[in-house]
This record gives sequence, structure tokens and C-alpha cells, in this order.
Amino acid sequence: LLKGNADSGYGSESSLRRHGSMLSLTSATSGYSATSTSSFKKGHSLREKLAEMETFRDILCRQVDTLQKYFDGCADAVSKDELQRDRIVEDDEDDFPNTRTDGEFLHNNNGSKEKLFQSLSPKGINGIDFKGEAITFKATTAGILATLSHCIDLMVKREDSWQKRVDKEMEKRRRIEEGYKSALNELKKKSHFGGPDYEEGPNSLINEDEFFDAVEAALDRQDKIEEQCHTEKTRIQRSSPVPPGDVYSSAGSHRFSGKVEEMVQNHMTYSLQDVGGDANWQLVVEEGEMKVYRREVEENGIVLDPLKATHSVKGVTGHEVCHYFWDTAYRNDWETTIENFNVVETLSDNAAIVYQTHKRVWPASQRDVLYLSAMRKILANNENDPDTWLVCNFSVDHDDAQPSSRCVRAKINIGMICQTLVSPPEGDKEISRDNILCKITYVANVNPGGWAPASVLRAVAKREYPKFLKRFTSYVQEKTAGKPILF
Repeated sequence: LLKGNADSGYGSESSLRRHGSMLSLTSATSGYSATSTSSFKKGHSLREKLAEMETFRDILCRQVDTLQKYFDGCADAVSKDELQRDRIVEDDEDDFPNTRTDGEFLHNNNGSKEKLFQSLSPKGINGIDFKGEAITFKATTAGILATLSHCIDLMVKREDSWQKRVDKEMEKRRRIEEGYKSALNELKKKSHFGGPDYEEGPNSLINEDEFFDAVEAALDRQDKIEEQCHTEKTRIQRSSPVPPGDVYSSAGSHRFSGKVEEMVQNHMTYSLQDVGGDANWQLVVEEGEMKVYRREVEENGIVLDPLKATHSVKGVTGHEVCHYFWDTAYRNDWETTIENFNVVETLSDNAAIVYQTHKRVWPASQRDVLYLSAMRKILANNENDPDTWLVCNFSVDHDDAQPSSRCVRAKINIGMICQTLVSPPEGDKEISRDNILCKITYVANVNPGGWAPASVLRAVAKREYPKFLKRFTSYVQEKTAGKPILF
């Protein structure tokens, strides 16, 4: 077997020699000890371990060359001994060699001692210590295995370290991508300001809180603009002739007369009922003499909350309050939510069909309304009943004001009932404005249509109705101050 390996050249000196001449046992052992002692120290870098592996490889290759030479020498010696033995047997088959204790074989044909072959000893081949080389070889391979194990540990740790770094980089990238998407969405919102995806609608991208904040901000801006314009409006003195009182005593003669009469009777029957003991009505605002009640009603997800407000205003009559509320000549003086309006048809001296559009409050859609407005004087049943006036506004249809895609058509049923209370003056003094008080009952049933959130609609109604009523009654007091009383 060893001879075969030698002949094949696998274990030859030329094939296994690495990096110069062969090492002696001393140099090989010392080289191993120098590297193996450091190979087990913890904390060495992978590069150092690889350098140790390179050193071990050189030592191992040289030790393999040395051992191969030893094996080749052994094979040659055995072959020579066998050849000599065969020759002696052929020359004299009857003579047997004597064996000496030193291991030498002698032929004594002619009485002389002749060395047949020399027995193999540990240092018998080229002075190589086979046992020492074997021990060194084993130690070198053990060092290689230990260093390999250490290298694997280092690579595993480095793999874990790199994996953590990769995970951190991926997390950082994810956060950057999320920030980019968020910034892009914000940019899209700004670039599509007023776009269909950011307006009132079933697919609106604005949540309820954002919707409410936007509406509130828009209403605040409108209030500031209105305050700036209020002074200029008060300087303009408008007047329109007041028809005689008997004009308002009936519904008149037109195609909506029956509907007007029905609405008037309903308001006089139900709107004047006391809400104090009705648990369905909730008191939502109370400011001095003014109280605002609400009854929560929803139909198909749309808020239809009826509102009812009561107020007492000194120095004005019911006729005066209803006159300024009904006459469109004064509408823009006190109504701040209207963008424009026009009288579509005049039905009689006390009834007209009015179309008006309201200012848009983004992100809500713009609303318009088409309604019949009628003013009536309610005749007293006896002399103790207060003088009562009423204005009712309710939605109707008209060929000249069809709904359009530009606005959401709202439906309304509004009534303002005003009763004049007079306290007798002292002595023979004439009745002055100090002696009169107007008790106002205002009811509103509004279907806003559209898709505005219920909480937003209720919050806006709670905020705007009291402001409207205070603004309007203050306007009436300013317009009538110093003028003759209109009963």
C-alpha cells in the first residue's frame, strides 16, 4: 500500500512540499506550539484566525512530506531485504541462518559472518523520528480543527452582527418610506385642496374630527369678515313701504294658499307648546332670556333635529320683528350665511317664493334652498290675547329653480312666531317702546341633505342658531330705535 502511494506520486515530496524546504521535528513542534497557544485565546479577529490557519496549513504540508519520505524509505528497505533473502534461499536451501540477538542474519557456509539485512528501527530511515512526527502531526491537525471551530464561531457571531445591522437598516428604511408616504399624502391633500376626495361625500378622506375642525375654522373666518362689514352695513339706511295690516290677515289667493294655511295652523298648534316638561327636548343653550332646545332625530343617517328657541326682546313689536325677518330688502343686513338670493315668484303681498344659496363652509358642500315665505297676522280670539304675527318658510318646487349639481338642495320648515306684550304706561302717558316686549318663538326643521357627519351638524347648529337669533334681534332693535311703533 505504501509502495503504491509512493509510485502514484500522491505522497511524493514534489506533490506535498509547500513553502521551501522541509521542517525538522524541532521546528515543526515549535511552530505548532507558537500558533496553537494563541489559537485558543478569545477575542481574536477572524483575520488573525485565518492567518493561524495558513501557518497550520504550511506546517501540516511539511509534516506530510516528512512522513511520506519516511514511508517511502520504509518501503524501499523492506523491498531490499526481501530480495536478499530470496537470493540466500536459492543458493542454499538446506542451510539456515543463525539469528543473533542484535537482529542480524548471517550465512555460515564458509564460516564467515555476513549481514543479510538490517532490522528497522525508529530512527533507521534518514534519521526521521516517526513517533515524534506522528505526535506532531496529530497536534497540528488538532490545532487546525480548534482554529476552524473558532473561525466558525466568529463567522456565526459576525453573521448575527451583520443580521442585526441589516435589520436596523431595514427598519430605518421602513420608517423613511412611511415618512415619505405620509409627506406625499399631505402634499396631495394640499394640492387637491377642495378636491372631491377631501370634501363632504360618502368617500371623503377626511375623518370626523378633521371635518369638524375645518368647518369651525371656516365659520370663525366668516365671523371676522362679518364683524369688519358690520359697521358699513349699519350706515346704510334701507326702508320699504309696510303694507296695511289687513293684507296679512289671510293666506291670499294663489296656488299655494291651502299649503300656507296648513303650515300656519300647525305652527300655532304645535310650535307654541311648552317644552319644559317634554323629556324629548334637550336644553342646549341658555343665555339670558334666550333658550335653545333640540330634539335628536335621524332618518337614514341624516340629522333632522328639530330646534326650538325662545327669546324676549324689549322695545320692539311682533309686527316689526316679522317684517324685518320676512322682507327680502333687509335680508343681507342681518343674514350672514347667504351668498346670494332672488325672488323667483311673488305670489301675493304677503307671500313669495325665494331661492337662495348659502356660503360654502369647506369641506362641506354648498347648500341652496328654495322656499315659500309667507307672513301672517293671527287674529286674536279675545281682547286679552296678545297680538301675534308669524312668518313661515317651507320648501317647495319651482320650474325656474331646479336643483343643480353645484349645490346640495336642503329642505326647510321654519316658523317665527312673535307675540307683543304691552305693559300700561303710568298715568296718561302714551305707550313707548319701554312699555312693549316681544316674545319670540323660533322653530326650525332642516334636512341638510348630503353626507356631513351628524356630530358636525349638531355642533354647528348649537353654535350658529343662538348667534343668528341674537344678531337678528339686535338688528331689529337698531332699525326701530327712535321710530314710531308698528303694531
